[in-house]
Amino acid sequence: MSEIVELSTLEMRYEEHRIRDKDREARLLVSIAERGIEEPLEGVDTPEGRFLLNGFKRYRCAAKLGIDCVPYDSLGEQEATGIVSLMRVATDNSLGILEQAKFVVDLLTIHDMSVADVAETLARSKAWISMRRNLLDEMSHEIQQILFRGAFPVYCYMYSLRPFRRMNSISQRDIEQFIKAVAGKKLSVRDIELLANGYFQGPDSLREAIAAGKLVWSIDQMKNVPEDSEGCNALERVLLNDLETTQKFMQRVMAKCHDQRLKNRAFYAQANLLTGGLLSHFETFVQIVGDLHDRSGNA
Repeated sequence: MSEIVELSTLEMRYEEHRIRDKDREARLLVSIAERGIEEPLEGVDTPEGRFLLNGFKRYRCAAKLGIDCVPYDSLGEQEATGIVSLMRVATDNSLGILEQAKFVVDLLTIHDMSVADVAETLARSKAWISMRRNLLDEMSHEIQQILFRGAFPVYCYMYSLRPFRRMNSISQRDIEQFIKAVAGKKLSVRDIELLANGYFQGPDSLREAIAAGKLVWSIDQMKNVPEDSEGCNALERVLLNDLETTQKFMQRVMAKCHDQRLKNRAFYAQANLLTGGLLSHFETFVQIVGDLHDRSGNA
């Protein structure tokens, strides 16, 4: 049952575990100003203090509006118990994958639980737990900070940038430099994907322009490449479409190859044949596409 507590009694240790959304918080501020806080904040009441786990946007809005007391639900007296309770009732929409990952890592490290223990407690698979632990392991601290403060869309990191890490020539440092170049610029997902393709697969001049912050110019350059090329003959139009399709499916395949759900023997038997066929053409494919890349760059 909810109680009313003083805002000043809530400790903010876990604030950095939740992703900020300035636009959503601004809308919430207006709503709270008109109707008050309708949904209780949630935390744990430990001997060391009352630690907030859920409701940081409401907390910040209350502080801005000068609200001293807020509705509050306790999730227990131990931090691990409260984290588990929050994760069990939260949907994937209310607790994002990076937020889940932060709490999972806390359970595994600070609270000394095993992967099996966390999986059983949360009613999740071991693969689900390991994927979230590994997700943070592959990120630098700087990338985590940018993502958690809401300066770069998590969706773009997960589905536009991570696939590039499967390419040998692209390092985690390259990913970090790109994120720093475009973070906080309020770009659309489409524009970020466009810039990522230009940065990692385009000419050096485009990469340098993006790194230098010339984002609008870079986007215009790529958008000005005609999709329905009147200056192209039929064969050229078909090849452009094939290249675009190949790039899209290469990224999809790379993103899925390490998925923990790949485990059936029937799948591996067929996958081995198909990957063998692909690899037998790989060197020739790279050479021919590389020749086309060099010719097109000098045209």
